[in-house]
Amino acid sequence: MCACRLTYVLGGISALYMGCFSLLISCTRQEQLDTIPLLLNTDPIVSIAMATLSSNGHYEWAKEVKAFDETKAGVKGLVDAGVVKLPKLFVHRPETLNHPSPPCNGTVQFELPTIDFTGLESGGGGERRREIVDEIRKASEEWGFFRIVNHGVPLRVMDAMLDGIRRFHEQPQEAKMHLYSSDSTRSVRFNSNVSLGDFDPACWRDLLTCVFRDDTLDPQVIPLVCRKEVQEYAECMMELRETMAELLSEALGLGRDYLSRMECMKSEALACLYYPVCPEPELTFGTAKHSDTTFLTLLMQDSIGGLQIVHQNQWVDVPPVRGALIANIGDLMQIISNDKFKSVEHRVLAQAVGPRISVACFFTTSSRVSSQPFAPIKEIVSDKNPAVYRDFLCAEYYEANKKKGEHNPSALPHFRIKEVVPSS
Repeated sequence: MCACRLTYVLGGISALYMGCFSLLISCTRQEQLDTIPLLLNTDPIVSIAMATLSSNGHYEWAKEVKAFDETKAGVKGLVDAGVVKLPKLFVHRPETLNHPSPPCNGTVQFELPTIDFTGLESGGGGERRREIVDEIRKASEEWGFFRIVNHGVPLRVMDAMLDGIRRFHEQPQEAKMHLYSSDSTRSVRFNSNVSLGDFDPACWRDLLTCVFRDDTLDPQVIPLVCRKEVQEYAECMMELRETMAELLSEALGLGRDYLSRMECMKSEALACLYYPVCPEPELTFGTAKHSDTTFLTLLMQDSIGGLQIVHQNQWVDVPPVRGALIANIGDLMQIISNDKFKSVEHRVLAQAVGPRISVACFFTTSSRVSSQPFAPIKEIVSDKNPAVYRDFLCAEYYEANKKKGEHNPSALPHFRIKEVVPSS
């Protein structure tokens, strides 16, 4: 197609033909022949894929975001329409795509810690429990991520959940459109990229979100195609949450029920993610670099992989292991632990294979304490280990996170006390 300026048109046949005329008069005859079939295509999804420049030569980001959202088809809608070139909305800047790892002389091979919960079910404060607590402490301090196996969630439930999420996303577009929304107050919603800041590129994924506020969600609002699977998986996550709260409390040197009494993980949001095959994966991400704005996240991923985390300034692959879950420390846990536990950046690569399916369970506060201030736990801080974060409300943190932008993957610095001087 010629290098002329193409007006972004999503509706209005007369306006489209006027654009065709003004464009074609400045093209060569061969360029005209190449351009006409594209300009006459009025399918909104195809129009999104074609979008480039406005009549004044500027990329109309907001217009393209609006057009994409109005299709209510998500990224899968683009794939189903046969897109072979990545729409500009999804193209990330080269400096964010290229993250060369520092030289490691060919000898350093990082492997995510794996923690086996076998023996934990015996209860009490035996030697095996102390070993598991020590492993969680070390992984949370050094990695911020760890794999858990023999965690008690049945493989049958995990497989059924992945299958159910696939069924939801692969329904006809019409069956999902009524759920498409960026309204974060909705307990169940379908969308692709939430809270994009101005000119932030989108990522190549769709997601169904189900929020269990205070462990509760009306089953009737969950899509029927995956209702049973979502309910059963959520119940397993709540049960495992209690175990994780105890172990993390002990790993912080606190009483076993400390985090449970704080009610900092008494609500859950299930992000049911679908990463379609990407036509140009080198230009985008499945999920861009970020850290989680939660206390704790438990992730289930299928067999395809693509998750990477930052460890010692390198991107480290986290290959899937059947039946395992990935636990990662969230920003809010890093704050209340006064930096003892680490929330680390991670991302998901876009890929030419797929679809990739994963389910992230984000644990957040109960309604009762959501309006109360949080701060580093007083039993952790001391004169020699003063608080490094100020008091904050969770809503304040979430709002700061929305405004951080593409180049700032975490809002933690906004809440850090500027100068902390330990007592001598």
